[in-house]
Amino acid sequence: MPLLYFWENLKMRTLKDINFKNQRAIIRVDFNVPLNEDLQVTDTTRIKAAKPTIDYILSAGGSCVLLSHLGRPNGFEQNLSFQNIIDKISEILDHKVLFCKTCIGSEAESKASSLLPGEVLLMENLRFSPEETKGDLVFSEGLSKLGTIFVNDAFGTAHRAHASTTIIANFFQYNKCFGSLLEKEVLAIDKVLKDGISPILAILGGAKVSTKITIIESLLEKVDHLIIGGGMVYTFTKALGGKVGNSLCEPDYCNHALELIDKAKQKNVTLHFPVDVVAGNTFSNDARQKIFDVMEIADGWEAMDAGPKSIKKFHDIIIKCKTILWNGPLGVFEFPNFSEGTIAAGKSIAEATINGSFSLVGGGDSVAAVKKFKMDQDMSYISTGGGAMLESLEGKTLPGIASLN
Repeated sequence: MPLLYFWENLKMRTLKDINFKNQRAIIRVDFNVPLNEDLQVTDTTRIKAAKPTIDYILSAGGSCVLLSHLGRPNGFEQNLSFQNIIDKISEILDHKVLFCKTCIGSEAESKASSLLPGEVLLMENLRFSPEETKGDLVFSEGLSKLGTIFVNDAFGTAHRAHASTTIIANFFQYNKCFGSLLEKEVLAIDKVLKDGISPILAILGGAKVSTKITIIESLLEKVDHLIIGGGMVYTFTKALGGKVGNSLCEPDYCNHALELIDKAKQKNVTLHFPVDVVAGNTFSNDARQKIFDVMEIADGWEAMDAGPKSIKKFHDIIIKCKTILWNGPLGVFEFPNFSEGTIAAGKSIAEATINGSFSLVGGGDSVAAVKKFKMDQDMSYISTGGGAMLESLEGKTLPGIASLN
């Protein structure tokens, strides 16, 4: 797989390889956190995840200049300014964080250069400047002038060739490294795809086969078992001659589904599909429910969760596997009445983890599910990257990581 060869050839320079004493470290963090209408942070996970890297550099005698984006602004938008949440960030990091209302130019450089060892400065939202997402060279150079060392600790944006994630690294020949979080993310994925202990299981949920084809193809090279769940099940059902009722289905991808089934056989990978499903007569939490055989979903009914037989089947598979990757829920978990399949899968993975298996949860919806049902403490590792995690599973080179080589 390209990703594994790419990582194997990469010299992972970590925090321990750099002398931070009296140095200013520019840290690309991921503080793209959700806010409510009162501009309060509703999930502090990403801020907490950056703390070990910041603490390490400060304890080593350095200072920190933090770079991040927040949301998808179109130019300056007051409600997406980091100034709104600087106090919360300081509270979570347990350290006074200074703020600069710009991120390049004379004011930014002056504030950064005046930092004393042990101080932390957060620059304004990078995406207020369109040059950030364009990977502009001049903008990147401006960012590089804020410090003497570059540390990338933002796995969630490692798949983007943006100014602060990738291009900036070109201005640091040797003084650049992985942050603690980025290092953990790489090692966690390696522990599944490169060093996984058999039997290795991947659980893939999600709505559409079309978005998961390359991921499935890549995983077939590495896993022993593959559970398919979520809306994409019903494209396979239709491809195999079953009836899908009103369930989500991509008829144009039926041939792709059959090809994936054949590839799995060639690779000696056992594919597992639901055997029964919980369907609703409308797409809502309050829909009437009925259980169908997965191959016999009646017209007027939409499958929205794994059924009781499927839950038992999946549990028996999960519990015997030593390495488990979970990407995507098994049903419409946002509806409480159709969340049982996803909850049960999480409980089974937690039980396997307690018994010594390694479990990695990655991808936005599966992470959201384990947090919603308070199972996040029961998993070995939860990835902070959505798109980056998906692209890594596809075997793609992540520019934010490649630039550190």
